[in-house]
Amino acid sequence: MLHTDIVHPDLLRALARSGHGTKILLADGNYPHNTGAPAGAERIHLNLTPGVLTVTQVLEPLVRTVPVEAAEIMLTAESAEASVVADYRALLPGAAFAGHERFAFYDAARGADVAVVVATADQRQYANLLLTIGVRTA
Repeated sequence: MLHTDIVHPDLLRALARSGHGTKILLADGNYPHNTGAPAGAERIHLNLTPGVLTVTQVLEPLVRTVPVEAAEIMLTAESAEASVVADYRALLPGAAFAGHERFAFYDAARGADVAVVVATADQRQYANLLLTIGVRTA
């Protein structure tokens, strides 16, 4: 039996294949999951119905499973952080954060280092989160 909160077999497999520097995209329900990431990235669909699951709900067990060293967010049209980012900062206190305007975020999420895309049904605008896996220290 595994000692992790994550029991989704495809997500576990994708995380196990990822190493230091690999990026994981947690995408909201409005994100273009198929075209907004590299074709070779593994896609995990957790978008059951609008609002279930949210990026925050996926992030909570994820941070207990893999080390996260950095986070990238999509800034609002006004170049501000969306209110949901406060939740991300609380869950990732040691991670460096960077903000990108919408199209720059799309470019970052299409990078060759993005190996996993988790499609959520989060209805909050600008809830997308691009995580960089860190080093396991213990």
